[in-house]
Amino acid sequence: MKQLPYLQKANTPFRDRDVTKVADIIHDWNGDKINGVGLIGAPLSKSSISHSGACFAPGTIRKALAGYSTYSIEEKVDLAEIVVQELGDIMMHVTNISESQNRVYETLSQLLVKNPDWLPIVLGGDNSITYPSIKGFAQAKGKVGVIQFDAHHDVRNLEDGGPSNGTPFRSLLESKTIEGEHLVQIGIRDFSNSKPYYDYVNKNSVTVYTMKDVRRMSMMQIIQESLKKLKDQVDSVYVSVDMDVVDQAQAPGCPAIGPGGMDAQDLLDAVAFLGEHSVVEGLEIVEIDPTVDFRDMTSRLAAHVILQFLKGKFKKRLI
Repeated sequence: MKQLPYLQKANTPFRDRDVTKVADIIHDWNGDKINGVGLIGAPLSKSSISHSGACFAPGTIRKALAGYSTYSIEEKVDLAEIVVQELGDIMMHVTNISESQNRVYETLSQLLVKNPDWLPIVLGGDNSITYPSIKGFAQAKGKVGVIQFDAHHDVRNLEDGGPSNGTPFRSLLESKTIEGEHLVQIGIRDFSNSKPYYDYVNKNSVTVYTMKDVRRMSMMQIIQESLKKLKDQVDSVYVSVDMDVVDQAQAPGCPAIGPGGMDAQDLLDAVAFLGEHSVVEGLEIVEIDPTVDFRDMTSRLAAHVILQFLKGKFKKRLI
């Protein structure tokens, strides 16, 4: 049969020869040395205190990320020059939460010890993955500092509910994986935490910036203070972004949405600035539930968090 010039494979997207999409620079890892940036999913949400479909978020974040252009018109840089490897998803145990969390730890620990120079971007999953992720990160990086964007302290006791999405920083502090003075919490929200947990982080010398502090100070001032505090005390800094730090109007797809949260642009500016510093060597995004999101707004914001972080790295030629 004569070839039909307008017939193409089903579901083929429109292609503009003059546009490079992020999907074009993401390549499957071949199992050998990891170069540049590595995306890895940790699709766990059974450990969530409330109902959560966060296990679906790695997929929606990837889909959102792939559709954007690689070009930053604001900084006149093109991410098309960097290498991004897709490592896949860590397989979760069907029923055993602790086993699932341990798989996150073992996978990241082994990948980072064998390949210490790649930049991990971890796609959660609920916030319970933060403990094993940072524990694995610390195996390769030494003394770790954490900048946490979150509405909550996440230092709930482990007796009432076990290792849930409300306990990761309690576990990190109790296990001495990180020291309290090496943890900075930004965006802690009114009426979202209890006094005993505020007392706990104070007792452990955690630096806390509430949303009132965020409104009163500039985000750049907060980030500069945080980096200045950490950079001479730790070997590496890990950035943890719980998307519920953003106001519910701009991030509706979180299990714990609430008013009075951070403006999305403040978060993007902060992450871009953090990306410019060599001591910042890891990023995670957690607590997106695509089943309650609207038009993937929250996953799209997460994609921009990743792009802004990579823009900062590429701008300073750190990747």
